[in-house]
Amino acid sequence: MAPYMRLAFLSSTSLLLFSFAASAQVLPEGPGKAETERLCKGCHELARSVSLRQDRGGWEITMKKMVAMGIKGNEQEFNLVLEYLVKNYPAEDVPPLHINKATAIEIESRLSLRRSQASAIIKYRNENGNFKTIDDLKKVPGIDLDKIEAKKDRVVF
Repeated sequence: MAPYMRLAFLSSTSLLLFSFAASAQVLPEGPGKAETERLCKGCHELARSVSLRQDRGGWEITMKKMVAMGIKGNEQEFNLVLEYLVKNYPAEDVPPLHINKATAIEIESRLSLRRSQASAIIKYRNENGNFKTIDDLKKVPGIDLDKIEAKKDRVVF
């Protein structure tokens, strides 16, 4: 086999194995694992469910969004899922948010903002250039200044 063909084969194989591993993600054991798998897999893959890594407030907002979107479960199950996510996927493990490079979904989830507010940040950044300070970010019309202030230590420029 020619070297370039071998490289293409190895790259394809690696990509296939990576995709398989990502789709077969195993959640850590603990109270709430079964409920998390059952409730979250109903709408999207588990990797997406746990990729956000948020603080308690962020996970609470995410859970409220899921309930509003029609997730089926009871209060006890939702509480188990919340505690499981807070324990196993905390915000402390997340690197700082590069506000000048972040996508709307990253801004929404990492700063616990509404989708419309994250979109407003992207729009403002595109129209006015990169943010240089937290005060620049606070100039975006319609965003929740309290949430920005509360998570300013997680934002880098």
